Amino acid sequence: MRLRPRALDLAALALALLLAVPIASVCLSVVSGFSPVFAHLAETVLPEYIVNTLSLVGLVVAGVLIIGVPAAWLTSCCEFTGRRVLEAALILPLAAPAYVLAYAYAGFLSAYGPVQESLRALTGWETGEYWFPEVRSLPGAALMLTLVLYPYVYLLARARFLSESATALEAARLLGRGPWAAFFAVSLPLARPALAAGAALAAMETFADYGTVSYFGVPAFTTGIYSAWFSFADPKAAAQLASILIGFVALALLLERFARGKARFHETGRRDRRPARFELTGMRSVGAITACSLPPIFGFVVPALVLGELLIESGGPTRDFARHLVNSLTLAGIAAVVVTAGALVLAFARKERPTALAGRAASFASLGYAVPGAVIAVGVLGPFAALDNTIAFLAQHIFGVSTGLVFTGGIAALIFAYSVLYLAVALQSVGAGLERMTPSISGAAKLLARGPWDALMRVYLPLISPSVLTAALLVFVDVMKELPATLMLRPFNFDTLAIAANNYASDERLSWAAAPSLAIVAAGIIPCILLIRGIASSAQGRDAAPPLP
Repeated sequence: MRLRPRALDLAALALALLLAVPIASVCLSVVSGFSPVFAHLAETVLPEYIVNTLSLVGLVVAGVLIIGVPAAWLTSCCEFTGRRVLEAALILPLAAPAYVLAYAYAGFLSAYGPVQESLRALTGWETGEYWFPEVRSLPGAALMLTLVLYPYVYLLARARFLSESATALEAARLLGRGPWAAFFAVSLPLARPALAAGAALAAMETFADYGTVSYFGVPAFTTGIYSAWFSFADPKAAAQLASILIGFVALALLLERFARGKARFHETGRRDRRPARFELTGMRSVGAITACSLPPIFGFVVPALVLGELLIESGGPTRDFARHLVNSLTLAGIAAVVVTAGALVLAFARKERPTALAGRAASFASLGYAVPGAVIAVGVLGPFAALDNTIAFLAQHIFGVSTGLVFTGGIAALIFAYSVLYLAVALQSVGAGLERMTPSISGAAKLLARGPWDALMRVYLPLISPSVLTAALLVFVDVMKELPATLMLRPFNFDTLAIAANNYASDERLSWAAAPSLAIVAAGIIPCILLIRGIASSAQGRDAAPPLP
């Protein structure tokens, strides 16, 4: 069977160009000149946006490295009581968005929350007679983000530590190095690429955050973009703020590449056996247990308990909870199907023609994941509004019919924004499934099928269905948690769980925000369970394999 490359190339290129429209729209806003509102913002609050955003990113990157790296090394290279339970529990904070933690800790640590009330009961102090850290602040927002983002560094660093050869660590032991000395001398330098990648992911998520900084009252780029659009009613100013944020995101990606540099990390030692774990006993074991248990306790257990107590106090979900849940499930379900289908086309094009236009288009289309949701929302609104106006004008003058808002008045703009944001998530999973197909399977597919699309549907899709379902599940969960793009693009009176929780928390009705917040966390637990199962099966395989002679 002869593959028709032109059709494949054109399909991949068209999809990639379509998904690039929002980012191009935002970047082009700078060329047309600055709006008066943007000029006013630049003179007044823009320096504060820049300082706060960069400070927040710096604090979060430092925090995720401080938490994630030791936890990854302890669970992968050391043996202590409860290690297997803790290596799985450390993933759980990924289930909760940072804004959910912000809602939980705002009440828990407030002046009349349980922590300060217990402090006053023990000391006899009155309110205002003592100092207590303010959670609704920039450091507080950084702490919330750190608690939910450290698993990025933990997972990547842990994978790197587990892949180390035994020779390097054994050489360090023969030279008299203890566990921590071997860590700093051998493990940490070799893990630098993984740490840079994890820190870059955390930085991207911090740039994109809106719910936490908005609720804690921290002026940042995402809150400024939202204010420029809704408060000042100036889409151009919002787009120009978004273009600056894109510049910072690009700078973060360049710094990540610079951190890796041109260094190459090759290990000449044996990798056919796992290095012996350092046995930790006594106070060392207690320290390891403490270091690995505190992050999931404060990043998952405490917020879940606080929200559960608030839900009980409120008497259960509000009467609008079912409507919000249905809206969230509808958006997440449609987005999962659409995004996964697009990822399947691009991944297939990249596999069949990796060096041609199709392969490059697939890589280019996945860049939207690095762009914050608020930026994508601004980039989607402009072109879609112009398209709606064009359709309305033509329909009125040709057919005498008023069409209204066809795209921006429904969920089409939202689904498109989700496609730009989360295509990379689905593409990674689907692409990994296709890459496992051997050349013999590819040859058989070409012999059995009448064309590339027939081969994709009849041969490849049944074989990679687990990867496709995983991609759809990951997109589904990400859409359930997404806030800024949904807040800016949703149709009138179409609130999701994330928006409902944000609205209730903004009105200080934290007990009402508990039910939608817990529902979002429950959805986020699903991919965490998949990761935990993967870690468990990997650990069993490694532990069961005897050392080779």
